[in-house]
Amino acid sequence: DASVQFWRYGDWVDVVIDDCLPTYNNQLVFTKSNHRNEFWSALLEKAYAKLHGSYEALKGGNTTEAMEDFTGGVTEFFEIKDAPRDMYKIMKKAIERGSLMGCSIDTIVPVQYETRMACGLVKGHAYSVTGLEEALYKDEKVKLVRLRNPWGQVEWNGSWSDSWKDWSYVDKDEKARLQHQVTEDGEFWMSYDDFIYHFTKLEICNLTADALESDKLQTWTVSVNEGRWVRGCSAGGCRNFPDTFWTNPQYRLKLLEEDDDPDDSEVICSFLVALMQKNRRKDRKLGANLFTIGFAIYEMHGNKQHLQKDFFLYNASKARSRTYINMREVSERFRLPPSEYVIVPSTYEPHQEGEFILRVFSEKRNLSEEVENTISVERPVPIIFVSDRANSNKELGVDQETEEGKDKASPDKEAKSPQPEPSNTDQESEEQRQFRNIFRQIAGDDMEICADELKNVLNRVVNKHKDLKTQGFTLESCRSMIALMDTDGSGRLNLQEFHHLWKKIKTWQKIFKHYDTDQSGTINSYEMRNAVNDAGFHLNNQLYDIITMRYADKHMNIDFDSFICCFVRLEGMFRAFNAFDKDGDGIIKLNVLEGIYPFVRPSLALQLRNGEGRAVLSLCHMEPSASVCFG
Repeated sequence: DASVQFWRYGDWVDVVIDDCLPTYNNQLVFTKSNHRNEFWSALLEKAYAKLHGSYEALKGGNTTEAMEDFTGGVTEFFEIKDAPRDMYKIMKKAIERGSLMGCSIDTIVPVQYETRMACGLVKGHAYSVTGLEEALYKDEKVKLVRLRNPWGQVEWNGSWSDSWKDWSYVDKDEKARLQHQVTEDGEFWMSYDDFIYHFTKLEICNLTADALESDKLQTWTVSVNEGRWVRGCSAGGCRNFPDTFWTNPQYRLKLLEEDDDPDDSEVICSFLVALMQKNRRKDRKLGANLFTIGFAIYEMHGNKQHLQKDFFLYNASKARSRTYINMREVSERFRLPPSEYVIVPSTYEPHQEGEFILRVFSEKRNLSEEVENTISVERPVPIIFVSDRANSNKELGVDQETEEGKDKASPDKEAKSPQPEPSNTDQESEEQRQFRNIFRQIAGDDMEICADELKNVLNRVVNKHKDLKTQGFTLESCRSMIALMDTDGSGRLNLQEFHHLWKKIKTWQKIFKHYDTDQSGTINSYEMRNAVNDAGFHLNNQLYDIITMRYADKHMNIDFDSFICCFVRLEGMFRAFNAFDKDGDGIIKLNVLEGIYPFVRPSLALQLRNGEGRAVLSLCHMEPSASVCFG
């Protein structure tokens, strides 16, 4: 067995293969050498095919992919017709640095791919650039480019080709220096003028980061970020789609120091951005084609939160990829002043789901990281319900309960006699009386409702709202609501618990209607991010992705009951977590019971935190010290 290393989306991976190669009629089917005892190229091809899943996956593509996979380098791409004037100088220095170069001739007609032109060149075919020299011809210096056809045959037949008749006018020493020989090996010379006339694309793969700049003044630093576009949540498409563009992943880039270039008076930072989509070639047999991708760069100072829609409506980009193109990687070199920027990678069309890797190379120190919202919740002082059926479940504010706790705990203070409560009839408004009467009709004399009764009343009310599209609240959803509000663990809701739940649902309903801009009775999944934020829940990108996958339908819409169920679960999770997060550092340590039970019945998290779960632990023969840590 043999092992071959390839660069794979930021990591070096080992691919192990045996020495068996596919043959037909005793001939190798794929790559082969002219020498029958040479097999390294076929074995390397086999390892590369294994990396991508099949030989079929290697069909087509461009030299950029192979150069980066074999070297881990970063590739710069040039359209030769738009190339800078010093293109030959750039290529010459690339050869001197050991960079890899490839070139090709584009064709817009698919049937012309791999077709030979009259000059001997092949359209849509990848050539390697193996050398650049200047030769003396008839007392004039001529710039030459040496190319190689990987087929090992089919060569250029114009000026400076192997069989060119004017080689007789070239000095013998010059011929020896150019290693001229008339052999059909796929390698040939051509003039630089012919090169830029016939070829349309040039790719330069820089093997090391510090080789990106010709002067090598400083080692370039690199930062790598992995991300994904999720349909309905973070696959917002390009700037042509302003309603969704802002939902794309965002990466903050801090360019901290200017370049050390004595010949450049500008205060400038040089950096290269490379956006690569992942696994599209490997998944091609499953119908996955390369997306059309690109990116834009915006200047933004001091921002640590995901930029919203309005920012992109009123701010132009400082830089961007020249074009959106369906290649595995899009890369571009930029020169911008030291500042803070936000890079927004995207597909051209929205709703296209895939993974990507974003690399940033800079001459001086830089910081690149994904813009992530801090997970938090905004809410008023929590209310604790005290289960006391005889007194119709009085509501106590947290401050009141705390003061009572202090009085009970202090032996130096006299116990205070409870003050008589005013009657419920005196306290209640007409609206509250009506609410109580309606609740009594639903709940009966015990003034409690179960999940079935809650389901019936909610669906009856929602069905009257024709502007709300819903499939009806399920029994499981109603159980979740009861688990959120049931403070005494009875599995039922009393009047006060139901009233508190009802107020929350009414608040969430207003948010839902605000974002139902087309009055369809649903909201678009992309707007769910803002709706969740308006409700006081601040989540990171990963949680927004999960919400979309869990609650959106196939058209990326969220109906009312799914919307409410999502908020109920968010409320329950935050309530349970905050009950245990005593010091507010966002990290809690839970034993087994604390880690499971509060998330089944979040309203009991406070009691468990105060130690009431130990009796249950002992009944279950569990050690209180058995714990896990959630960060």
